[in-house]
Amino acid sequence: MNRDKLNRLFDLTGRTAVVTGGTRGIGLALAEAYVAAGANVVVASRKAEACARAEQHLKDMGGNALGVPTHLGELDDLSTLVDRSVDTFGGIDILVNAAANPLTQPLGAFTPDAWTKSYDVNLRGPVFLTQAALPHLEASPHAAVLNVISVGAFMFSPGVAMYAGAKSALLSFTRSMAADFAPRGIRVNALAPGSVDTDMVRNNPPEAIEAMRTISLQKRIADPDEMVGPALLLTSDAGSYITGQVIIADGGTVVH
Repeated sequence: MNRDKLNRLFDLTGRTAVVTGGTRGIGLALAEAYVAAGANVVVASRKAEACARAEQHLKDMGGNALGVPTHLGELDDLSTLVDRSVDTFGGIDILVNAAANPLTQPLGAFTPDAWTKSYDVNLRGPVFLTQAALPHLEASPHAAVLNVISVGAFMFSPGVAMYAGAKSALLSFTRSMAADFAPRGIRVNALAPGSVDTDMVRNNPPEAIEAMRTISLQKRIADPDEMVGPALLLTSDAGSYITGQVIIADGGTVVH
């Protein structure tokens, strides 16, 4: 190992990364990082205006970028996202499933409508988007899928059981995909953030935010940029021998 080889481990020049939920929070931080690492970046979220702003922001950083309005709960949107990514940049090397729906209800009071809204975005969307992108990932010599789950998948989470359950299921799919896709040269891993300073966290009552802060060993809430290191490891050549795994980046909330 020398300096040039070390630097190339995280070099994504010429690769294309698709990031759902890429217009804010963790998704935007990862999109910025991929641009900085040399990748072409496609960001997807429900709102066209947010996609346009994020696309321009990434271009202003000097990157090649595309914003594609996409509702993860609409299967036709997933095909459109894949097609536009491939038409613009020629392929897909990295897929990051970071979009999420924080909707939850108390246990014992679930409604079918809320269940559908939650699981369509948090579980069905990532699974079917990965499926839609599969032929293009198979064609890449550096294919990697990253599913952004949650530390809630490892904890009892009665207040957010609907959300945590979907993320736990996505972890199971991560492991199954990793096993099935390994012979095709595709690595699949998961990133489980703890409490991160995003709109999802800030929309909680002050007492809930304080509880999130104090539950971790580091006694703080993370900045979205702190998810960049683990994500780059799992989707670059630096993590070429890592698949079927999860990195828990939570400041010590869950200690194994």
